[in-house]
Amino acid sequence: MKKKLLSIILSAAMAATVLSGCQAAATGTAAPADDQAAEEATEAEAAEEGEAEAPAADSAGGKVYYLNFKPEADEQWQSLAKSYTDETGVPVTVVTAASGEYETTLQSEIAKSEAPTMFQVNGPVGLKNWVDYCYDLTGSDIVSNLSSEDFELKGEGGEIYGIAYVIESYGIITNKTLLEKAGYTPDDIKSFDDLKKVAEDITARKDELGFAAFSSAGMDSSSDWRFKTHLANLPIYFEYQEDGISSTDAIKGSYLDNYKNIFDLYINNSTCDPAELSAKTADDSRNEFLNGEAVFYQNGSWEYTALSEKFSDDELMMIPIYVGAGDEAKQGLCTGTENYWCVNAEASEEDIAATLAFMNWCVTSDTGLTMMTDGTEELGGMGFALPFTTAPEPKNVFVKQDQEYTKAGNKPVSWNFTTMPSEEWKNGVGSALTAYAAGSGSWDDVVTAFVDGWATEYALSN
Repeated sequence: MKKKLLSIILSAAMAATVLSGCQAAATGTAAPADDQAAEEATEAEAAEEGEAEAPAADSAGGKVYYLNFKPEADEQWQSLAKSYTDETGVPVTVVTAASGEYETTLQSEIAKSEAPTMFQVNGPVGLKNWVDYCYDLTGSDIVSNLSSEDFELKGEGGEIYGIAYVIESYGIITNKTLLEKAGYTPDDIKSFDDLKKVAEDITARKDELGFAAFSSAGMDSSSDWRFKTHLANLPIYFEYQEDGISSTDAIKGSYLDNYKNIFDLYINNSTCDPAELSAKTADDSRNEFLNGEAVFYQNGSWEYTALSEKFSDDELMMIPIYVGAGDEAKQGLCTGTENYWCVNAEASEEDIAATLAFMNWCVTSDTGLTMMTDGTEELGGMGFALPFTTAPEPKNVFVKQDQEYTKAGNKPVSWNFTTMPSEEWKNGVGSALTAYAAGSGSWDDVVTAFVDGWATEYALSN
């Protein structure tokens, strides 16, 4: 186990990768020399960083410890865990990693005697770091409930080491009421040129209208993943489409001019001066949109629960992120997943069995399905679109819109950021973007970080 952990940490230090649609993972810590030292070191680290302790052991039977990736869904997961324990008597503990700290937290927790029995990886690149800890899910009940084999994350020998548990979409969330106050409708925005025209007109009349075009493109660590990962997916996607590939060891940067154009549009037609973006957080951007200070807000379907507390479904829409590339008339939302559940193969047989049962209950029981999708009157759900045959029809308006786009023949933009070579690469791109927005760096620095940084980090991690 120690050898596995050391290998994982060394690999993660070179090539840690951002996990879910809505936060960034950090690189890890050095492996302790022995199990006792590992326990003491990781507990000290947890105390120092404010991480929650792992659940206490229950020798009477199997138990579940889920290390949750999504801070925005912590309340729902705690409720779900309690409901399962009340119903079955099986102890379930959910620990939620802080935003941007999942990989670091997993490295710390996995070294403990009471390690997570259930955790997340982000796709093939993330699986490389944790494959030795992944239990083969082949033949399990939850795999039989998947709606497609496409949602299985497999090893080199065909083993099913992870399963997708949510399908998400992201784009430009739009306040239709403010857009109409500015004299436009969503039908007026079908391309980058359309979006640019509308945004710049709103900016020209900002004082008169009382709102800006875009909420702040914050480059604080809680928000920068929206631009160094999600927005950066667009030039990668179009290059892959053009070259007929699904990954590369050397990105060419064929569509970085398009990346520049959309980023410029965001930062020059915003609620704040570009120089202020380095300190702007994810909460700042969301609150600006909630408070009616901006028409547009780049984010994903996971924001529905928070936004629906203020807006009706009729007031919200998600439009594609147009960058002036491809067939914009047939472009859909950015839709996919990088959220895969894995079971810890190092756990006891009883804990593995308990964890498999809990996972399947989450996607087959009325209680589990309710909380993972739209929730109850007392507690809003996670708003997930589930890749399982048991899933109910979604109520999340952004999920519905993604389905409507696809039904109309619009092609979803696939999630290719799971092929980004490392977290260090993303940090390099993020730093260059921040400096460019502040006026202390040039776009050439962004190109260098994107293209040269990709080749360097790919070589290091492979």
